[in-house]
Amino acid sequence: MITVVGMGAGAPVDERCADGAELVVGGRRHLDAVRVPEGAERVVLGPLAPALDTVGEYVAGERPVVVLASGDPGFFGIVRALAERFGPERLDVRPGVSSVAAAFARAGLTWDDAVVVSAHGRDPRTAVHLCRAHPKVAVLTGPGAGPAELGAALRDTARVLVVASALGSAGERVERVTPAEAAERDWGTAVSVVLCLDEARALGPVRTVAGGVVQPPGWALDEAEFEHRDSMITKFEVRALALARLGPRPGELVWDVGAGSGSVAVECARLGAAVTAVEKAPDGVERIRANAAAHGVDVRVVHGTAPGALSGLGEAPDAVFVGGGGRELPAVVAACARRARRTVVVAVAALDRVPAARAALTDAGFTCDGVLLQSSRLAPLPGDVTRLAAANPVFLLWGVRPPALDEGVSQ
Repeated sequence: MITVVGMGAGAPVDERCADGAELVVGGRRHLDAVRVPEGAERVVLGPLAPALDTVGEYVAGERPVVVLASGDPGFFGIVRALAERFGPERLDVRPGVSSVAAAFARAGLTWDDAVVVSAHGRDPRTAVHLCRAHPKVAVLTGPGAGPAELGAALRDTARVLVVASALGSAGERVERVTPAEAAERDWGTAVSVVLCLDEARALGPVRTVAGGVVQPPGWALDEAEFEHRDSMITKFEVRALALARLGPRPGELVWDVGAGSGSVAVECARLGAAVTAVEKAPDGVERIRANAAAHGVDVRVVHGTAPGALSGLGEAPDAVFVGGGGRELPAVVAACARRARRTVVVAVAALDRVPAARAALTDAGFTCDGVLLQSSRLAPLPGDVTRLAAANPVFLLWGVRPPALDEGVSQ
């Protein structure tokens, strides 16, 4: 058996937990905290592959192995790699308190409604977008994805960062800072986890299912669910297909350009994505903010006119929805296509705008498709009878970036 012992974030681990082992594997501070049996081989964890090879040699010889890990080794930890290599039936896992549980305990908060994301050895953009979209996020950090990097990416938000370092040790430190303050500091290598909190929503409702990303009960909501002006809103039939082609999901960034009432932006946020809405009308900006608040989601609203306003939005989006259809539409679609990592969806009411919008997508190297949506809704008539009331037809175009082109996306 391979005994996997979690340690560090909770109660002290018995220093005799490695007794009987012929191989003890762990970080240097973990190895120093236990009594390694005389004659046993010690392997300090660095690159994982060589350590697993050594474990494999002992397992093949049916010689006992102890692996020391931080907190709960089955929570974003080494249990996955050991189970994949040697099979779960060979593992005797003895979990400690995870760093996430310990950090929330230090902050005095529950975490059944938190999103947990690992940025260790991964692109931090997923963690950043989750922090933008959700009120309570725990980020497991790593080199290049620590408090400073998170703070720099979240400067324009009202979030609070709780930085927990060296949890469970004599040097434990838990600090609350703004993103701007976090960005200006050198945090060293002892950071265990960073909590990103929207304090106004940190005490969420009672949950029966753990996790912060809960699918909404429905989408393509009725227009009556949103404040809008003179029916200037993407109708739910169009919005349903637009959402299907946008594919918004947690950890991604979506732009809604020419957002109007923000109905598409709000629906993307309800499905877990981070969202930026761009709108040129001041009253439209206020409506988007009101609709986002009414649906309990966080939408970043930018007052500006595309395509000019797009240059200041920062990181490239995964998907873009373009509404409206003025003379600038081809330039707007082209600008969005240069930035989008995955897809651009365009809603066009005027037939004359379709060829130019399609050309803007294909010229950017996207594969392009589309449909004309025509729908008729049930409408009551006097005498307890019903007729069909036709809605205005809308062209919906979508361009998909071929995978090989993703590396050339402008940042």
